[in-house]
Amino acid sequence: MNLWITAAACLFLILFGLASGRLEKTVFTPPMAFVGFGLVISPFLALHTDVRLSSELLKLLAEITLVLVLFTDASRIRFKSLRQQYKLPLRLLGIGLPMSVLTGFLAGWWLLPGLEAWEAAALAAILAPTDAALGQATIVNPAVPGRIRQTLNVESGLNDGLALPLVLITLSLASASQEPAGSTHWLLFAIKQVGLGPLAGAAVGWAGGWIIVRAVKSGWMSHVFRNLAALGLAGLAYCGAELIGGNGLISAFVCGLTLGNTAPDASRYLREFAESEGQLLVLVTFLAFGAVMVPLSMAYLSWRTLAYVVLSLTLVRMVPVWLCLMGTGLRPSTRLFVGWFGPRGLASILYALLMYDQFKIGGMAELFSLVIITVLVSVYAHGISAAPLAKAYGARVAASPRPPGREAPEEIVVVDPIPVRWPYQDQAHRRPHPEKAGPEH
Repeated sequence: MNLWITAAACLFLILFGLASGRLEKTVFTPPMAFVGFGLVISPFLALHTDVRLSSELLKLLAEITLVLVLFTDASRIRFKSLRQQYKLPLRLLGIGLPMSVLTGFLAGWWLLPGLEAWEAAALAAILAPTDAALGQATIVNPAVPGRIRQTLNVESGLNDGLALPLVLITLSLASASQEPAGSTHWLLFAIKQVGLGPLAGAAVGWAGGWIIVRAVKSGWMSHVFRNLAALGLAGLAYCGAELIGGNGLISAFVCGLTLGNTAPDASRYLREFAESEGQLLVLVTFLAFGAVMVPLSMAYLSWRTLAYVVLSLTLVRMVPVWLCLMGTGLRPSTRLFVGWFGPRGLASILYALLMYDQFKIGGMAELFSLVIITVLVSVYAHGISAAPLAKAYGARVAASPRPPGREAPEEIVVVDPIPVRWPYQDQAHRRPHPEKAGPEH
């Protein structure tokens, strides 16, 4: 029966691919499709397979996908552009992200009395990263001002890696609070994970990028192997950090940041290679999410769970975004739009699996289920709402009167494009028509 399920998944991948060009113009996103297919096959999988979250195959899939996502997302970011043009995502990352963790903690502590304080904090940290690809219409729709699309894009590319240290620290403290005899162990574990990982990542990213660029320029390295070598840097950063006691995921993220800013040509090779291969891993993860994780989480569905999910996707995100964007000159409609489009997706799924695999927490099952149910609702709520809200918001911005003698609204300030996460890279690179683009400051 496993072969039948595998064959069905492969057939679904082919059929979805055949219609993917048409579906990009609808509200039907790839994550929605693959989560839905996973839900359809989950009863057959449960009948004929021993479905467990501790499956080695599931762990391997999660680790490889997370390493590739963190590394590739980070490699797209240029610090020079951030300093010059990206004050909005910097506000979201530097102020909005910590505030979202805080508000998520308060909501969890209030609504979920069964959770300890550090467990509620860990839940908030796991759900803090956003996944802009779940609302693809907001990123690729030219009706949405380019600056707003890039703000959501940059935020999504960096907040998963920036949230990871918070995830590790809160999970370590949650484990320590329930194992008094092991408190020292967990605290030292957190310090080593957060401290040694960046060192390994920066070293591998700088040295590896320097070597790859010079090997390509000298003609020693072929096109195929420059792509493979760039991908190998992610694996080397991960393994190197783990060998010295650091966190491999943080190392992969820092390696991507370092590579993208010291050797941008090498990071471009990686993106070329990972566009299809990385997308396959992401979609398989969403399929496993629907087929394995969602059914196991439904036992913990309750009114408190649903209330937390609603708060997590609305006020927990929207209030910090509204506050951190005050004083930027953005319209209230823009702040509401940016606040809503903070989907919870791939990073939260993979951090939940990381929690399940590496930590010992009393409320593990409830924490895991809360994350999974939140992501499930987000996949469909943000996917379905992305196209109509992007269209309505774009029309509102275009119709807004501009007072004579005043500078252009902040929303339409032109910024340099940054590639989005697969598979929407081509669309994201399409610049608005010159007549529709606003003047630069």
